[in-house]
Amino acid sequence: MKALLFTCVLVPWLAAASAGRLEQDSQLIAGSLAGSERNGYFVDRWKLRRARRALPVADEPGDAPVGQGGDASDLPTCLLCVCLTGSVYCEEVSPDVTSVPSLPKETAYLYARFNKIKKIRTKDFADIVTLRRIDLTGNMISEIEDGAFSNLPLLEELSLAENKLAKLPMLPAKLKYFNANNNLLKTRGVKANAFKKLTTLMNLYLADNQLEAVPHIPDSVRILHLQNNNITEVNVDTFCRSNDTYYLRPSLSEVRMDGNPVVLSKYPDSFTCMKVLPIGQYR
Repeated sequence: MKALLFTCVLVPWLAAASAGRLEQDSQLIAGSLAGSERNGYFVDRWKLRRARRALPVADEPGDAPVGQGGDASDLPTCLLCVCLTGSVYCEEVSPDVTSVPSLPKETAYLYARFNKIKKIRTKDFADIVTLRRIDLTGNMISEIEDGAFSNLPLLEELSLAENKLAKLPMLPAKLKYFNANNNLLKTRGVKANAFKKLTTLMNLYLADNQLEAVPHIPDSVRILHLQNNNITEVNVDTFCRSNDTYYLRPSLSEVRMDGNPVVLSKYPDSFTCMKVLPIGQYR
């Protein structure tokens, strides 16, 4: 009689506990992790692991049949990467990411740093008109097809730092931040008007390249990094205007030209329109 009573009490209690646990876990689905950093670089790994445990076994990334020599293109993007609302985090992915993964239509922020992407194709971002930030730092990109970023009217931040670029692509007009530090850029690979139409550009980073001259810098730029290039000279029109003695550049608050062969003190008239002198070699 006691055994029967114990069973009658225990079984409903276990069923209720299991139902509560299932209800709790069912809320943890990939792509909506509460408490994650939505617009930064870091994701709550503990909650991510719990979210993946909530997926059916067949959907686990580790169970996907990737053959020897296969790559990340064999896996759905949001299992391979972390997809939050409007953001895709796809950093240091294994198996190797060698091309830009297919993105959800609503993607606004893409972080695909430290992978092995080699080429950016026109079709990679063709249908993702909502993109505002693309970070491709630390890949192996040596080629970007013409027009790859042309159809991104909302794009404001683009980082191509630490790649193998010898030539810059055409850039979208609304960029505010552009970083191409640590590439293989020479002056012949940067068109004379590459930045001319970027009237809202504020931060421009071209350090640690092989540039021989300063490209055209829009009036809107506030921070300009050109250190560690091969720039040998500047002139009155580099930053100022030889035909306009009243021209001023009040926005330009930081210019780094250290690590270049140019001796800036030889060109005193080249900085009269600026409120700060460039950092660099003066003797």
